[in-house]
Amino acid sequence: MKSLNGSVLRCVFAIILGLILVLWPEVAVIYLVITIGICFIIPGLFSLFRYFTREKTEGEPSPMFPIDGAGSILFGTWLVVMPQFFVSILMYVLGALLVLAGAQQLISLISVRKWSKVPYGFYILPSLILITGIMILAYPFGAAANTFVIFGVACLVYGISELINWHKFTKR
Repeated sequence: MKSLNGSVLRCVFAIILGLILVLWPEVAVIYLVITIGICFIIPGLFSLFRYFTREKTEGEPSPMFPIDGAGSILFGTWLVVMPQFFVSILMYVLGALLVLAGAQQLISLISVRKWSKVPYGFYILPSLILITGIMILAYPFGAAANTFVIFGVACLVYGISELINWHKFTKR
């Protein structure tokens, strides 16, 4: 059941992200950076909150101030306040994610061959995802919106193909 939840949730997340990036690429890039900033701020706040609300015990040394939590808050705030600055950096990150996703799918399909026959057609979509990631890494600044549409389509394809692979190979 755990593999079902992880695989299906990963597929659904990729499909939703792909739809958002295809439908609203100009706005999505800014909100994606802001969302990443918020994802840095929240754990930092929890870290600082735990530090200041801990029970103080007599005779025990005080724990060190959570510098990583404060740094996380500062970096997240920087992302939220100046998202445009990070859009260019984000293109490299998204290209790298596609390369990793395509490579992961190819490696998974290769490992499945040990116990099941995998038709060659299953290798087409992961290869296209990998090539798309390489293209984004090679030309990140051509047009951010177009790159996000390409990335969104690739996310959709990744999510759908991963869902198909999960459905086909969990039966065995």
